[in-house]
Amino acid sequence: MRRTALLALALASVPALLAAQNGAPRYRPWGLELRDMDRSVKPGDDFYAFALGTWLRDHPIPADKVGAGYNYDLPDEIEAQVRRIVEEAAAQPITPSARKVGDFYAAWMDEAGIEARGLAPLKPWLAKIDAVRSRPELVRLMMRPGYPSPVNIGISTDADDPTRYMADAGQARLGLPTRDYYLLTGEKYDAIRRAYRAYLLKVQELAGVPDAGAKADRIIRLETRLSQDQWTPEQRRDPVKTHNPMTPAQLAQLAPEMDWTATLAGMGLGAATKVNVSEPSAVAAAAKRLGDVPLSTWKEWMTARFISNAAPALPRAFDQANFDFYAKTLNGVPEQRARWKRGMALIDDALGEAVGAIYVQRYWSPETQAKADELVADMRSAYRDKIEAATWMDDATRKAALAKLATFDPRVGHPKKWIDYATLEVSRTDPLANNLAVADFQWRLQLQRFPKSVDRGLWYMTPQTVNAYYDPTMNQITLPAAILQPPFFDANADPAVNYAETGATTIGHEMGHGFDDQGRQFDEKGRLRDWWSKETAAKYNVQADRLAALFDQYEPIPGVKIKGRLTLGENLADLGGLETAYAAYRRYVARHGEPPVLDGMTGDQRFFLAFAQAWQGKRRDESVRQQLLSDPHSPDKYRVNGIVRNFAPWYRAFGVKPGDAMYLPPEQRVSIWR
Repeated sequence: MRRTALLALALASVPALLAAQNGAPRYRPWGLELRDMDRSVKPGDDFYAFALGTWLRDHPIPADKVGAGYNYDLPDEIEAQVRRIVEEAAAQPITPSARKVGDFYAAWMDEAGIEARGLAPLKPWLAKIDAVRSRPELVRLMMRPGYPSPVNIGISTDADDPTRYMADAGQARLGLPTRDYYLLTGEKYDAIRRAYRAYLLKVQELAGVPDAGAKADRIIRLETRLSQDQWTPEQRRDPVKTHNPMTPAQLAQLAPEMDWTATLAGMGLGAATKVNVSEPSAVAAAAKRLGDVPLSTWKEWMTARFISNAAPALPRAFDQANFDFYAKTLNGVPEQRARWKRGMALIDDALGEAVGAIYVQRYWSPETQAKADELVADMRSAYRDKIEAATWMDDATRKAALAKLATFDPRVGHPKKWIDYATLEVSRTDPLANNLAVADFQWRLQLQRFPKSVDRGLWYMTPQTVNAYYDPTMNQITLPAAILQPPFFDANADPAVNYAETGATTIGHEMGHGFDDQGRQFDEKGRLRDWWSKETAAKYNVQADRLAALFDQYEPIPGVKIKGRLTLGENLADLGGLETAYAAYRRYVARHGEPPVLDGMTGDQRFFLAFAQAWQGKRRDESVRQQLLSDPHSPDKYRVNGIVRNFAPWYRAFGVKPGDAMYLPPEQRVSIWR
């Protein structure tokens, strides 16, 4: 899966789309922005700077964003399109779903009404916490949608039988982004923890909570204890170690403080015969804390976390405090985003498919669908060639890999069936109630699906989402409409651009997840099963280990390096996607002839330049810090330089030689599909 902030796309405006339809790519003359390059930089010394150095030097980060570039600008253009849809729904709703979209947005935008109502919308929800008198009551409330809990319980696909759903339980996110923020030493992290305490103090005081300072101290001590027992992001990436199906009786032995029979029944999961526990030791430890930490402290924790989560829907002082800590302190963003823009993100989460159905009517075409389908088919063929030619893969494993490739299920554009929002109640005056109603609605949807076979037609992103994902249990790649836009996918651009950008960084990348260190452990039916021979797996792991070690060396900000194991899956998908997309491009060249030199660059040079510009972006240091500690994606620069230096055709294209800063001897280069 890709994070929205890491996608290098630019959504075409209506004039640009019309230009493209008339035969001109959005970026003239052949599909890329050549003015972004810095030709004074030697490609073999810093290819990212060569491709984007002028842009990196001259383009500021907007005050309301964590970063800049295609990666961050595209959501603005999507938001503008969605805003028109939403405001039309608010003014003249023509369907029940449109009315709900309009009411949800109107409630969110009514800042004067929010101020006038003050704490009144919050008090009934906090009163439920205050009324808790026993630990069983506490756990029951924690399991209600919208309330915080140290253990998340949900519904997922059964990795042993991907045609069925199963219940799951795992560690929950705390108030700080990851356990590292509680446990790492040094002034930087001490300052963040002091700011977190000040934030907890502030929001409690705003809500009229007495003795807020002492409560903030107890909350932080509790969360620190919980963080010590939580699994690291790297550990949570292991699909085998996180697959621990248990019966309710076994769960009762693991974590008796949770009273699993009553807890599951109260959530509507009383019929569950097994529950997958993704981090057993963390779940057991969190349950133990439910038993040995005073009930009063847990109620304080729930109260503060509930207020914090609700803050954006409360009077401005709450919203500002939430922004000051989570955006300004943790991500370095100096200015709050416009409220309407934040409203677009909330609507996408709440009623995304109601908006998406309209978005598709306006911005998606059968022609784009057909062209995208064609490119997916071309990438599938290239992967087949790579698998058949892989010298490190024995025949039995190769046969299984080809079977998996053949059953890849690509979904392009939008769902065939839309979510029905008929039972979602939306208020035009209470944004907090709306957020909680959405949480309840989404949980009820899952409960309705739970007894049935897995619905392969469900989408976990909306069509207007600038992202894509691979689901290993479904063996599906999903490419929403918004991602297939010029110049990232521009039918009138130089083929080298489309093969590098769409082929490598989206389609090839997502298909590559089927064979990364996680995805390769699922078979053609989506089952978690070891279908690799020991010899082939050992050879694969040698390459994976070397790629992890290579990325371990990179230090994007002083004192914080990339975690090679945490980012391994995305780095493998980047490298495999590049190798395969280049092979697909060369297949195209073989059919159509060697392309001409344009602007002094060969077709191969344009391919790699497009790959680099696809990752255009810069981020604030604090945001990069959070990314490095918790995110499985490497920063943009390293998704280019850390990848191409392993690929021989890049060396040939730009004449990279020993002595160049990025040069790696052939024996040190990593290849997934050699």
